[in-house]
Amino acid sequence: MQKTLAVVNTQSLRKNAQFVRSKIGNRFFYAVVKADGYGHGGAQVALAIQNLVQGFCVAIVDEGAALRAAGVSKPILVFTPPLDSHDAARADFYGLTLTVNSVQTAKLVGSVPCHIKINTGMNRHGCNLASLPQILKILPSHSVVGVYSHMYCPADRSASDKQLALFNRAEALVKQKNADALSHFAASGGVLSGEKYLKEGVRCGILLYGYPPEGFSAEVTPAMQIYARRTQQTPFIGGGVGYAPARKNYGILSTYRLGYADGFRREVPLGEGPLCMDSFIRTGGDALEPVLTDAAAYAQKCKTITYEVLCAATRRAERIYV
Repeated sequence: MQKTLAVVNTQSLRKNAQFVRSKIGNRFFYAVVKADGYGHGGAQVALAIQNLVQGFCVAIVDEGAALRAAGVSKPILVFTPPLDSHDAARADFYGLTLTVNSVQTAKLVGSVPCHIKINTGMNRHGCNLASLPQILKILPSHSVVGVYSHMYCPADRSASDKQLALFNRAEALVKQKNADALSHFAASGGVLSGEKYLKEGVRCGILLYGYPPEGFSAEVTPAMQIYARRTQQTPFIGGGVGYAPARKNYGILSTYRLGYADGFRREVPLGEGPLCMDSFIRTGGDALEPVLTDAAAYAQKCKTITYEVLCAATRRAERIYV
């Protein structure tokens, strides 16, 4: 097999889900499996933990449809608002719950179940409080099954409290329309911030995969490791190491089938010299070499965030579930 190997431990996924459950009690637990489960395999993650959660979140309708095709029957919330009537029709067909963020999307959604997203300060998706009454007039009460927002900096309690105060006002208006609408405000950072942010439900992504968000700590375990296969060993004959002049006299060099086209950074060495598109070189090493065991540590070297590393690292990988 020429692909890199991504070994995903489903026991770790379940333990991480149980950790979240220990923080939220009996609240509604949405597991976020967008972006193919942060690179872990969205459908496989959902099936591994589905008896520990009440629902799932995805970014786009296609991801929700893929979960349904895999046999996931629990509620699925689509974060991205529909862009046309085709999105709404497909969501209805697959039994998905849509996000409404404006008067326009409220008209597209019609009677399809939806959660209204409130902009409380993240300024990404979400309606402002002033437009919420008009949105509620358009939507039938039975279709408004939830209301939510997103904390833009959960480690900043002052900012989060301002967001929460605004969300509380929006929540009250939505509850007048449908008292049973599910209210959720906290994602992974909010879950670790304290009881007052939890509302009736939570959405957790990065904690499930074994990493706390920036500014927090948590007793969770990384669920995935990436391995590269050795494709060659050769005596060093002078010259270069990949696309760079050699700076010393090496003995035996090993070539591994993993490069920047596999989601790793060219400028962050995994051995000797910069990564090539499809390979890297190092001295020593085994036939199957671990290259990513701690995505947070690698992200720090790349000057990026753990989320980006996880999403990229399985681009051309064969996933194995243990």
